[in-house]
Amino acid sequence: MKRKGFLWDEMIRLENLYAASRRARKGKRYRRSCAAFEYQLESELVALHHELRNKTYTPSAYRTFKIYEPKEREIAAAAYRDRVVHHALTDTLNTIFEPTFIANSFACRKGKGTHAAMRRCKEYAARYPYVWKCDIQQFFPSVDHRVLLSQIARKIKDPNVMWLCERILCHSPATHLRQVLFPGDDLFTGIERPCGLPIGNQTSQFFANVYMNPLDHFISETCRRSAYVRYVDDFLVFADRSGDLVELRKRVADFCDGLRLKLHPRKNTIQRCQDGIRFLGFRVFPTHVLLAHENVDRFVRRVRHLSKQYARGLVNWKEVQTRVVAWHGHAQQANTFRLRLLLYGTMVFRKGSR
Repeated sequence: MKRKGFLWDEMIRLENLYAASRRARKGKRYRRSCAAFEYQLESELVALHHELRNKTYTPSAYRTFKIYEPKEREIAAAAYRDRVVHHALTDTLNTIFEPTFIANSFACRKGKGTHAAMRRCKEYAARYPYVWKCDIQQFFPSVDHRVLLSQIARKIKDPNVMWLCERILCHSPATHLRQVLFPGDDLFTGIERPCGLPIGNQTSQFFANVYMNPLDHFISETCRRSAYVRYVDDFLVFADRSGDLVELRKRVADFCDGLRLKLHPRKNTIQRCQDGIRFLGFRVFPTHVLLAHENVDRFVRRVRHLSKQYARGLVNWKEVQTRVVAWHGHAQQANTFRLRLLLYGTMVFRKGSR
């Protein structure tokens, strides 16, 4: 297996760090942290360059907060200057790892995404009668640092790049000691093997694809199941017979032990495609696609909140349009024409209303 070296000098060049800063500011130009960094852009980039070159770079403390939709999750937001480093690192690694990813891995990749994953799901649902729907139990907290670094090292031989990967991992606020034991473990294994990736990091999204890549190849190549779709840790496998999927589930569970992952005990079902597959906020049928009920409920709640904010002058009409149009673009991926007419007919935005 060919490994890539001599990546460091190019990665930390000022021109490359500047390009990374342009990617990091997308969608965040008006945030205070971005504005402060941009105000002293040249000196900030020079400082980062010297810290990386001298290997004195230390990630700053994360800002953590919780979100409650679609379920409660703790999000860890890296400092803006660290996001610049994350983009520089992942852009360098992505050119090497992207060719190794399978076509049916849809998360955090250019030209992929949730809508493309849903369309591929519908394509397979129309061709196969059965599907195994599964995800990984506590995926991000379960990512084993030693396993991840070994996967990266199979393609990267630059010690400086490996140092930065380890630096980012060990300063993660999500790092913890896992209590789950796998074959061959003893009582001290959990202490010796830190794990966990923070949800929200650019690096975490990329590392998740690297970590799950062996599973992708195992299912699609070793097990010869090409009708396979994955988005982060949610995956679907389609087949002509449900018994084939029962057998596959046992093989995949054993393979996941090697990655120090466990299949979710409840979100792990074999069903008929004609009953509708709940996937990425949609209900996918062989002939059509609907939005999941909770997706519609969230939109209704957000519109009500947005209407109150608009009445009080806390948001302007352009922001209202932007948010509604964004949801419209998502909703029209499904068969929702009548639903959209119904919802839009109930929306009221008035200045000074209660």
